[in-house]
Parts: sequence; structure tokens; C-alpha cells
Amino acid sequence: MEKFQAVLDLHLKHHRALSYGLVTLLTAGGERIFSAVVFQCPCTTATWNLTYGLVFLLVPALVLFLLGYALSTRTWRLVTGCCRRACCSRQLRCVQVCMELTAAAALAPLTWVAVALLGGSFFECAASGSAALARSLCRDRHPNCTAQLPLVPCGKATAAGVQDLLLQLKSQSQVVGWCLIAAVIICLLIFTCVSRCLSPVSFLQLKFWKIYLEEEQKILKGQATEHATELAKENVKCFFERLPPRQLNTPSIKEWQQISSLYTFNPNDQYYSLLHKYVNRKKDSDSIKSSEGDAMIPALGFVDSSGITNTFQL
Repeated sequence: MEKFQAVLDLHLKHHRALSYGLVTLLTAGGERIFSAVVFQCPCTTATWNLTYGLVFLLVPALVLFLLGYALSTRTWRLVTGCCRRACCSRQLRCVQVCMELTAAAALAPLTWVAVALLGGSFFECAASGSAALARSLCRDRHPNCTAQLPLVPCGKATAAGVQDLLLQLKSQSQVVGWCLIAAVIICLLIFTCVSRCLSPVSFLQLKFWKIYLEEEQKILKGQATEHATELAKENVKCFFERLPPRQLNTPSIKEWQQISSLYTFNPNDQYYSLLHKYVNRKKDSDSIKSSEGDAMIPALGFVDSSGITNTFQL
């Protein structure tokens, strides 16, 4: 039991890093399976090779990108009820949130493309159908090089020296793959450093903030479950016993909306979540709309990632 608790504590402390690591491993494993089992370059015409290779390289990446949006809590915080209210009264904030969501959603597709390029199969098939690459690769080679280049991924090229181009295509693919990995890591490092440098709070306060959010969400989920159970029991009891229901203090639609929007930081008020902001501002006003000085801070994006339940259950 103690070992299980230790594993659970490790997951709670590092769930974000573990989630990203798991997504990366699953994506890389999925690409290897696709490449070995499903992918078969047609090796017929240049046009078909190019189309087939690009579809396997880019379409799964697009699907993973869209799933990254769909599985993000911040996405649904932003769009739920957006058509009925002014969800983005300030365009700059919308652009900032969309950029952050895009960066987070791009992890899996970039992993897919990078692993696929390192493997080389998709790139070899697509490149063998590219007219521009054919002119470059077949310069000073056999006259039938351009015509037989689409046969190279399947090992069917018969013209002298043409089949050797497969190693060149594979090396090009791997170089591009490593360049992509290096570019992603550099951009991620720069973004992390800049966002931390612009953070309005210290390193230890960020740690405390994350602990607070974890505890708040645990208690909120427990209280919500308890209240929902009590309300359900009361309604069922009144239905069968034909009694008038007793009044239970359930938050109104407006109150739920107040704590379901995107978090903004204000240096004049130290609120650790929208719930924290709501219960403190409610005594002055029933609204927690953005006030002067409110701003969306990239380093505090984790505040919107928490919720009563995870996104997979939506």
C-alpha cells in the first residue's frame, strides 16, 4: 500500500511531465508500428509515391494535433458557452491563449514527424516521387534515373547506380529529422526560459500554487460529488414519496460561469484560482470580470489545466 501511495504521489507531483512523456512514447511507438506493418510504398508512379508518402507523414500528425486541442482542458474552458457570451472580449488574450494551446497540442504531431523522418520510410517514398528532387538526385546519372526513381523505395530499380540513391534519401530524411528535433528543443527551452523570466511570482510560490490547486480540486470534486449525491437522493425520495423537495443551495448558472472562465493574474490581488477569486470578490460584487491590471501569464497556464474531472471523460 505504501509503494502504491508513493507511485500516486509521484504521479500527482509530476503528472504534466509524465503525461508529455507518455504521449511522446505512444506516438513514437505508433509511428514504428505504422511504418513496419501498415505502410507499403506503391512504387508505381512518381505522383502516387509523393501523395502516399506525404499522407502517411502528415495526416496522422494533423490528427494528433487536433486531438491535442480536443484533450486540453483549456480548450473547453475557452469555447464552452462561447457562442452565448463574450468569451474573448480582448482579442490579444484570445491570440495568446490560442498560441499556448497550439504549442501544447504540437508535441505529439512533431514527435510523429521527427520519428518518421528518422526512420526514413515515409520520406523515401515521398521524395522518390518529387520532380524537383529527381532532377537534383539524377544529375550526371543513368538516363533512365528519373523514370526509375519511384522504384527505389521497393528495391526494384535496375538502372546502374539508381538503387544506391536509397541510402542518400534515407540520410537526407534523418538529417531533416535531427534538425527538427534540435529546433523543437531549442524553441521549447527559449519559451520556458522567457516565460519563467517573466513570471510575476517566485519559484517556491509557483510550487505552493500547484500544491494549492491540487488540493482545491480534490476538495471541490469531493464536495461536488457529495452535493450531487444529496440532490439526487432528495429528488428520487420526493418522486416516490410525493413530497415537496427541501431547498438545497446549489450554485447558479452565473456562479458556475464565473469559476469556469480563463484565469487572469492581477498583481494587486493574490488569488490562486478563479474559485479563490470568486469567493473573495463576491462580497463586493457578484462578478469577477477582468479589471484593470488583469493579464494572462504564460507561466501560470497550469491554473486553467486543472478541473473537477479530466478531459478524457468529457
